[in-house]
Amino acid sequence: MKKLLASGKSVEEAIQSGLAQLGVAQDRVNVTVLEQPSKGLFGLIGARDAKVELTLQPDGIEEAIEFLREVAAAMELSVSVERIEESEAVKINLTGEDLGILIGRRGQTLDSLQYLANIVANRHSSRHLRIVLDAEQFRERRRQTLEALSDRMATRVVRSRKEIVLEPMTSQERKIIHAWLQTHPDVRTFSQGDEPNRRIVIAPK
Repeated sequence: MKKLLASGKSVEEAIQSGLAQLGVAQDRVNVTVLEQPSKGLFGLIGARDAKVELTLQPDGIEEAIEFLREVAAAMELSVSVERIEESEAVKINLTGEDLGILIGRRGQTLDSLQYLANIVANRHSSRHLRIVLDAEQFRERRRQTLEALSDRMATRVVRSRKEIVLEPMTSQERKIIHAWLQTHPDVRTFSQGDEPNRRIVIAPK
């Protein structure tokens, strides 16, 4: 953990000086008062400032970002990291060249990295954190692809009046299809099978 010594005419002034040097808010540090201020004799002789020690608490998201940078560096990839605070999660978007290797087939490598990033983040946090990892907007493009697939398959089911079993997908991808077809007037969806071969079935109502 990073520690910093700071001083000031008062304890509060010393704390604010340390926070300014660290560039963080007070809720990110633990404060230990090492010395109270003293005015000294006649306010002159022996006067001394307050001294405090600020211990920077780890930021789980920053630790996860550093982990992802190290992974990319080990793969000889140069990435830029964008952190986006959302209501239910923190989205981390990676951009750079040749990130296909980080995404993997149908996003499988990206999902694995997301799983590991969440482990790292929560290891360094006192509250539960949820990270959604993306690279070059892959997840948005994949969502659009799955929604288009859902429409095509639903149309086929309506015409044939026979159910269609899709290829195995991750739970997140299955959620996209379930949600997209939830209000469809003529088809219903359900999942069957066990992970990692669990599949969506689109059936006529």
